[in-house]
Amino acid sequence: MFTGIVEEVGKVTTIKQERGTHRLTVAATHLAKELRKGDSIAVSGVCLTAVDITPSSVAFDLADETWKRTSFSRMHEGALVNLELPMRADGRFGGHIVQGHVDGTGEFLALDRIPGADDYWLHIRIPADLARYVIFKGSLCIEGISLTVAQIEGLEVTVAIIPHSWEMTNLRSLKAGDPVNLEADMIAKYVEKMMKGESANSPLTIERLVQQGF
Repeated sequence: MFTGIVEEVGKVTTIKQERGTHRLTVAATHLAKELRKGDSIAVSGVCLTAVDITPSSVAFDLADETWKRTSFSRMHEGALVNLELPMRADGRFGGHIVQGHVDGTGEFLALDRIPGADDYWLHIRIPADLARYVIFKGSLCIEGISLTVAQIEGLEVTVAIIPHSWEMTNLRSLKAGDPVNLEADMIAKYVEKMMKGESANSPLTIERLVQQGF
């Protein structure tokens, strides 16, 4: 389990493909020292297993399904990735509950400087099937970063980014059109499943929530 608080920005050093599996090696000067083979680590919001570790890098094997269904589809050597170790049992929640299980990918639209401020507006477009989990002031994990939704217009979601987040994540390296990993709030998915015993895959609208007194 993770909290969406990025601990280090790593850089992809090599990408190798063999028999449908991608071997991704990431330079991670700080976190590599804390890992052992078989440990989990969130890489831009995707929970991966460390399979080869050096004092300054970590390698992961990705199935073709993971490669295609995440933002790794745009990955290239030199790309920046957000890294987070699993939360310790005695740790603090700095963000929100994040599993590292990507629900889908959104589209990076822009990261605009707010006039007269040091902050930024992050604009992304989310898939229609995830829209029901995204609410004003709710939590949304984007590229492994725990963020708070500031505005929703249709499928376009806007998030405020403080200077620290701009400096300490890979957001500054993204370009318009890039896919970004999204993980919706786990609590929202459980609430949906429990409402009248419906499946977590059943559509849920705001109108139905109001009718049911949520």
